[in-house]
Amino acid sequence: MAAGLIDTHCHLEMLRNPVAALEEAWATGLEAVVTVGIDAPSSRAAIELAERHERVYATVGLHPHDADTLDDRLLTELERLAEHPRVVAIGECGLDFYRDRAPRAAQITAFVAQIELARRAGLPLVVHGRDAGDEALALLETHAGGLVVVLHCFSLPDAVELCARRGYYCSFAGNVTYKNAGALRKAAAALPEASLLVETDAPFLTPVPFRGKDNRPAYVVQAAAAVATARRWDEARAAAVTTANARRAFGLPG
Repeated sequence: MAAGLIDTHCHLEMLRNPVAALEEAWATGLEAVVTVGIDAPSSRAAIELAERHERVYATVGLHPHDADTLDDRLLTELERLAEHPRVVAIGECGLDFYRDRAPRAAQITAFVAQIELARRAGLPLVVHGRDAGDEALALLETHAGGLVVVLHCFSLPDAVELCARRGYYCSFAGNVTYKNAGALRKAAAALPEASLLVETDAPFLTPVPFRGKDNRPAYVVQAAAAVATARRWDEARAAAVTTANARRAFGLPG
Protein backbone atom coordinates (compact mmCIF):
# COMPACT_ATOMS: atom_id res chain seq x y z
CA MET A 1 0.00 0.00 0.00
CA ALA A 2 1.20 3.52 -0.88
CA ALA A 3 -0.69 5.29 1.89
CA GLY A 4 0.41 8.87 2.38
CA LEU A 5 2.88 9.03 -0.50
CA ILE A 6 3.22 11.51 -3.36
CA ASP A 7 4.67 10.51 -6.72
CA THR A 8 6.62 13.68 -7.49
CA HIS A 9 7.56 12.78 -11.08
CA CYS A 10 5.73 10.68 -13.65
CA HIS A 11 4.56 10.96 -17.25
CA LEU A 12 0.87 10.11 -17.13
CA GLU A 13 0.28 10.88 -20.80
CA MET A 14 2.75 8.13 -21.74
CA LEU A 15 0.84 5.44 -19.84
CA ARG A 16 -1.47 3.11 -21.74
CA ASN A 17 -4.39 4.06 -19.51
CA PRO A 18 -3.70 7.13 -17.36
CA VAL A 19 -7.14 7.12 -15.75
CA ALA A 20 -6.82 3.48 -14.67
CA ALA A 21 -3.34 4.20 -13.32
CA LEU A 22 -4.71 7.08 -11.26
CA GLU A 23 -7.60 5.00 -9.97
CA GLU A 24 -5.08 2.37 -8.87
CA ALA A 25 -2.94 5.06 -7.25
CA TRP A 26 -5.83 6.48 -5.22
CA ALA A 27 -6.98 2.98 -4.25
CA THR A 28 -3.53 2.18 -2.87
CA GLY A 29 -3.43 5.39 -0.87
CA LEU A 30 -1.40 7.86 -2.91
CA GLU A 31 -2.15 11.44 -1.95
CA ALA A 32 -1.06 13.22 -5.13
CA VAL A 33 0.81 12.86 -8.42
CA VAL A 34 2.95 15.36 -10.31
CA THR A 35 2.87 14.67 -14.04
CA VAL A 36 5.74 16.14 -15.99
CA GLY A 37 6.01 17.91 -19.33
CA ILE A 38 8.96 17.29 -21.62
CA ASP A 39 7.86 19.42 -24.59
CA ALA A 40 4.91 21.63 -25.55
CA PRO A 41 2.42 18.82 -26.34
CA SER A 42 3.19 16.83 -23.18
CA SER A 43 3.12 20.00 -21.10
CA ARG A 44 -0.35 20.80 -22.44
CA ALA A 45 -1.41 17.20 -21.77
CA ALA A 46 -0.09 17.42 -18.21
CA ILE A 47 -2.19 20.50 -17.58
CA GLU A 48 -5.28 18.85 -19.06
CA LEU A 49 -4.84 15.86 -16.73
CA ALA A 50 -4.36 18.19 -13.76
CA GLU A 51 -7.52 20.06 -14.68
CA ARG A 52 -9.52 16.81 -14.77
CA HIS A 53 -8.09 15.21 -11.60
CA GLU A 54 -8.05 17.14 -8.35
CA ARG A 55 -4.93 15.51 -6.92
CA VAL A 56 -2.85 15.70 -10.11
CA TYR A 57 -0.47 18.60 -10.66
CA ALA A 58 1.52 19.53 -13.76
CA THR A 59 4.94 20.76 -14.77
CA VAL A 60 5.88 22.33 -18.09
CA GLY A 61 9.26 22.14 -19.76
CA LEU A 62 11.55 20.92 -22.50
CA HIS A 63 13.65 17.78 -22.08
CA PRO A 64 17.32 18.00 -23.07
CA HIS A 65 16.74 15.40 -25.79
CA ASP A 66 14.75 18.05 -27.68
CA ALA A 67 16.78 21.07 -26.62
CA ASP A 68 17.56 22.07 -30.18
CA THR A 69 13.86 22.72 -30.80
CA LEU A 70 13.80 25.63 -28.37
CA ASP A 71 13.05 28.96 -30.01
CA ASP A 72 11.33 32.14 -28.95
CA ARG A 73 7.89 30.79 -29.88
CA LEU A 74 8.30 27.63 -27.80
CA LEU A 75 9.75 29.51 -24.85
CA THR A 76 6.83 31.94 -25.01
CA GLU A 77 4.37 29.06 -25.02
CA LEU A 78 6.05 27.42 -22.02
CA GLU A 79 5.93 30.73 -20.18
CA ARG A 80 2.24 31.08 -20.95
CA LEU A 81 1.54 27.51 -19.81
CA ALA A 82 3.49 28.14 -16.61
CA GLU A 83 0.88 30.71 -15.60
CA HIS A 84 -1.77 28.01 -15.26
CA PRO A 85 -2.77 27.52 -11.61
CA ARG A 86 -2.27 23.74 -11.81
CA VAL A 87 1.37 24.11 -12.87
CA VAL A 88 3.74 23.63 -9.94
CA ALA A 89 7.20 23.60 -11.58
CA ILE A 90 9.31 24.19 -14.67
CA GLY A 91 10.87 21.08 -16.20
CA GLU A 92 11.88 18.50 -16.78
CA CYS A 93 14.89 20.26 -18.17
CA GLY A 94 18.62 19.82 -17.87
CA LEU A 95 21.46 17.96 -19.54
CA ASP A 96 21.78 14.46 -20.98
CA PHE A 97 25.29 13.71 -22.22
CA TYR A 98 24.60 9.96 -22.18
CA ARG A 99 22.33 9.80 -25.21
CA ASP A 100 23.38 13.17 -26.68
CA ARG A 101 20.22 13.45 -28.75
CA ALA A 102 20.68 17.21 -29.00
CA PRO A 103 23.95 19.13 -29.35
CA ARG A 104 25.47 19.86 -25.97
CA ALA A 105 25.59 23.58 -26.64
CA ALA A 106 21.85 23.53 -27.37
CA GLN A 107 21.21 21.58 -24.18
CA ILE A 108 23.07 24.17 -22.14
CA THR A 109 21.22 27.03 -23.81
CA ALA A 110 17.81 25.42 -23.23
CA PHE A 111 18.66 24.56 -19.63
CA VAL A 112 19.71 28.11 -18.79
CA ALA A 113 16.64 29.51 -20.55
CA GLN A 114 14.38 27.33 -18.41
CA ILE A 115 16.23 28.23 -15.22
CA GLU A 116 15.49 31.85 -16.09
CA LEU A 117 11.87 30.93 -16.87
CA ALA A 118 11.51 29.30 -13.45
CA ARG A 119 12.80 32.49 -11.87
CA ARG A 120 10.35 34.69 -13.80
CA ALA A 121 7.47 32.33 -13.02
CA GLY A 122 8.39 31.96 -9.35
CA LEU A 123 8.31 28.17 -9.67
CA PRO A 124 10.60 25.29 -8.70
CA LEU A 125 12.95 23.79 -11.28
CA VAL A 126 12.86 20.04 -12.06
CA VAL A 127 16.27 18.92 -13.32
CA HIS A 128 17.20 15.94 -15.48
CA GLY A 129 20.88 15.05 -15.46
CA ARG A 130 22.55 12.03 -17.00
CA ASP A 131 26.31 11.72 -17.40
CA ALA A 132 26.44 15.48 -16.98
CA GLY A 133 26.39 15.95 -13.22
CA ASP A 134 29.36 18.29 -12.94
CA GLU A 135 28.15 20.45 -15.81
CA ALA A 136 24.58 20.63 -14.47
CA LEU A 137 25.74 21.50 -10.96
CA ALA A 138 27.99 24.23 -12.33
CA LEU A 139 25.14 25.78 -14.33
CA LEU A 140 22.84 25.60 -11.33
CA GLU A 141 25.44 27.32 -9.17
CA THR A 142 25.83 30.11 -11.71
CA HIS A 143 22.20 30.63 -12.68
CA ALA A 144 19.83 29.07 -10.14
CA GLY A 145 20.70 30.80 -6.89
CA GLY A 146 17.59 31.29 -4.78
CA LEU A 147 15.46 28.85 -6.78
CA VAL A 148 13.89 25.67 -5.45
CA VAL A 149 15.74 22.90 -7.31
CA VAL A 150 14.51 19.31 -7.56
CA LEU A 151 17.05 16.79 -8.84
CA HIS A 152 14.79 14.28 -10.54
CA CYS A 153 15.87 10.62 -10.50
CA PHE A 154 18.79 11.50 -8.23
CA SER A 155 22.02 10.17 -9.70
CA LEU A 156 24.78 12.11 -7.96
CA PRO A 157 25.85 10.01 -4.98
CA ASP A 158 29.31 11.58 -5.07
CA ALA A 159 27.77 15.05 -4.68
CA VAL A 160 25.58 14.43 -1.63
CA GLU A 161 27.32 17.01 0.55
CA LEU A 162 27.18 19.65 -2.17
CA CYS A 163 23.49 19.02 -2.88
CA ALA A 164 22.70 19.15 0.82
CA ARG A 165 24.64 22.37 1.29
CA ARG A 166 22.77 24.02 -1.58
CA GLY A 167 19.41 22.82 -0.26
CA TYR A 168 18.44 20.85 -3.36
CA TYR A 169 15.64 18.32 -3.19
CA CYS A 170 16.85 14.87 -4.24
CA SER A 171 14.18 12.60 -5.69
CA PHE A 172 14.67 8.84 -5.68
CA ALA A 173 13.02 6.75 -8.40
CA GLY A 174 12.50 3.03 -8.95
CA ASN A 175 16.15 2.45 -9.78
CA VAL A 176 17.01 2.90 -6.09
CA THR A 177 15.60 -0.64 -5.69
CA TYR A 178 18.00 -2.21 -8.22
CA LYS A 179 20.67 -4.64 -7.08
CA ASN A 180 23.49 -2.47 -8.40
CA ALA A 181 22.16 0.74 -6.79
CA GLY A 182 24.07 0.52 -3.53
CA ALA A 183 25.56 3.98 -4.02
CA LEU A 184 22.09 5.48 -4.44
CA ARG A 185 20.88 3.81 -1.26
CA LYS A 186 23.92 5.16 0.62
CA ALA A 187 23.06 8.61 -0.72
CA ALA A 188 19.47 8.22 0.47
CA ALA A 189 20.81 7.37 3.91
CA ALA A 190 23.25 10.28 3.99
CA LEU A 191 21.13 13.17 2.73
CA PRO A 192 19.28 15.42 5.19
CA GLU A 193 15.74 14.17 5.58
CA ALA A 194 14.43 17.56 4.44
CA SER A 195 15.98 16.84 1.00
CA LEU A 196 14.25 13.55 0.30
CA LEU A 197 11.57 13.00 -2.33
CA VAL A 198 10.31 9.86 -4.08
CA GLU A 199 9.01 9.36 -7.60
CA THR A 200 8.35 6.71 -10.22
CA ASP A 201 9.31 8.39 -13.53
CA ALA A 202 6.53 6.15 -14.87
CA PRO A 203 6.38 4.48 -17.32
CA PHE A 204 10.18 4.23 -16.97
CA LEU A 205 12.47 2.83 -14.24
CA THR A 206 10.06 0.18 -13.02
CA PRO A 207 11.17 -0.92 -9.55
CA VAL A 208 11.86 -4.37 -8.20
CA PRO A 209 9.81 -6.62 -8.10
CA PHE A 210 7.87 -5.32 -11.11
CA ARG A 211 10.69 -4.97 -13.64
CA GLY A 212 9.58 -5.97 -17.12
CA LYS A 213 6.26 -4.16 -16.68
CA ASP A 214 5.44 -0.52 -17.35
CA ASN A 215 5.95 1.57 -14.25
CA ARG A 216 2.94 3.37 -12.74
CA PRO A 217 2.39 5.83 -9.88
CA ALA A 218 1.28 3.18 -7.39
CA TYR A 219 4.77 1.67 -7.59
CA VAL A 220 6.26 4.70 -5.84
CA VAL A 221 5.84 2.67 -2.68
CA GLN A 222 8.84 0.58 -3.76
CA ALA A 223 11.13 3.60 -3.96
CA ALA A 224 9.88 4.84 -0.60
CA ALA A 225 10.49 1.42 0.95
CA ALA A 226 14.06 1.39 -0.35
CA VAL A 227 14.68 4.83 1.13
CA ALA A 228 13.12 3.72 4.41
CA THR A 229 15.34 0.63 4.57
CA ALA A 230 18.45 2.67 3.80
CA ARG A 231 17.66 5.07 6.63
CA ARG A 232 16.41 2.37 9.04
CA TRP A 233 12.98 3.97 9.12
CA ASP A 234 9.61 2.35 8.96
CA GLU A 235 7.62 3.02 5.82
CA ALA A 236 5.19 5.31 7.61
CA ARG A 237 8.01 7.68 8.50
CA ALA A 238 9.34 7.61 4.94
CA ALA A 239 5.88 8.53 3.68
CA ALA A 240 5.44 11.33 6.21
CA VAL A 241 8.85 12.86 5.51
CA THR A 242 8.83 12.64 1.72
CA THR A 243 5.25 13.85 1.45
CA ALA A 244 5.87 16.85 3.70
CA ASN A 245 8.93 17.63 1.58
CA ALA A 246 6.93 17.30 -1.65
CA ARG A 247 4.24 19.65 -0.41
CA ARG A 248 6.89 22.19 0.59
CA ALA A 249 8.96 21.84 -2.62
CA PHE A 250 6.02 22.19 -5.01
CA GLY A 251 3.70 24.30 -2.89
CA LEU A 252 1.02 21.61 -2.83
CA PRO A 253 -1.94 21.98 -0.48
CA GLY A 254 -1.85 19.91 2.70
